Amino acid sequence: MVWLYFTLDSEIIKGLFSASAKENAIAKLLESILNQVLEAQVTEAIGAEPYERTEERTCYRNGSRVRQIKTRVGTLELLVPRVRGGEFSPDLFNRYQRNEQAFVLAMMEMVIQGVSTRKVTKITEELCGTSFSKSTVSNLCSNLDPLVDEFRNRPLESQYPFIVVDAMYLKSRDAGKVRSKALMIAIGVRSDGIREILGFMCGDSETELGWRNFFSSLKDRGLSNVDIVVSDSHKGLKSAILKEFQGSSWQRCQTHFSRNILDVCPTRLQPEIKNRLRELYDAPTTEVARTVLNDILDEYSNTAPKAMELLDAGFDDITQVLNIPIKYRKRLRTSNIIERLNQEIRRRERVIRIFPNDESMNRLIGAILIDLDEKWSSGRIWLDMHEYHESKQDQAELQQVEPTKVVA
Repeated sequence: MVWLYFTLDSEIIKGLFSASAKENAIAKLLESILNQVLEAQVTEAIGAEPYERTEERTCYRNGSRVRQIKTRVGTLELLVPRVRGGEFSPDLFNRYQRNEQAFVLAMMEMVIQGVSTRKVTKITEELCGTSFSKSTVSNLCSNLDPLVDEFRNRPLESQYPFIVVDAMYLKSRDAGKVRSKALMIAIGVRSDGIREILGFMCGDSETELGWRNFFSSLKDRGLSNVDIVVSDSHKGLKSAILKEFQGSSWQRCQTHFSRNILDVCPTRLQPEIKNRLRELYDAPTTEVARTVLNDILDEYSNTAPKAMELLDAGFDDITQVLNIPIKYRKRLRTSNIIERLNQEIRRRERVIRIFPNDESMNRLIGAILIDLDEKWSSGRIWLDMHEYHESKQDQAELQQVEPTKVVA
């Protein structure tokens, strides 16, 4: 072990007590101390002081090389000793490399949290006394790409009886123009009751073709045996669901549906019709719901004809959830689960406003979704699926019995 006795230059000491030169003096002080640390470490590694003859010597000094380190107090120039006939690797730089990696990860995290690259550049300049260009920050963030690609292309090996889909619009630059892009997202509820983000895709708009391409990619990765798909009633989305998930039920989001109804209602009738809709949604069976529907139609057909026409046409779509056990209906009758996720994305996207390209959009959105998916997978069960599986088993047994009765 080598004991260190630091010697300080008089100019450095003088600068520490000068307001104008204090900042530079601190950097010089740290530089002097670290150079002496390096000299002490090479003495310990060699086994001899400079020009000292000793039997414990393992190798010889061979000058030094200048290496710069950027710190919070400025750029330091360190004289790193070189040796001949052996190796010398100061642990000072090993610690620095770890700190450097942590710093890069911190910058990535800043971007994930919604801090623009311009702000990252400003912050790093204040912290380290040097600037990092926007391109440097963007290049560092591209290290996230393999993780995002792996997440987007992973196989879907579980069963997902329930899925919820939605889209939101973000802005990115494309060929020098700012364009609005549709970000399509799908959330699945696994057979064990855990929520999982199945995937996302960026498209030019919410066309039927765009949604079909997205759904096809999910099916190619293993999505199958979907029982209920929950979404709003966007025309392209609805058509894609009916074609790509044949045999599945489509549950129209009741929250969106209520808004559509109230938008065409006379203002004075909106509170009471809203209460009647809630009564319909809470019906225990489809038969009871239809009875409530008929009562509402009879009461408001003359005073709110457009709203009643819309309600009558959409009844079957908003009551598909009544075919599953009651305990699951509240969470699956709306797309609120994905609306909350959209808010998380919007909170971070609002800082950036306009993505430089689609790749940066996928990178940020992917990183956010990966983080959220990990929280869901390690958190509590979202739905206890035991009762659902029992009901499906009962339906299967009933279907087997009924054909036998017909034959008899």
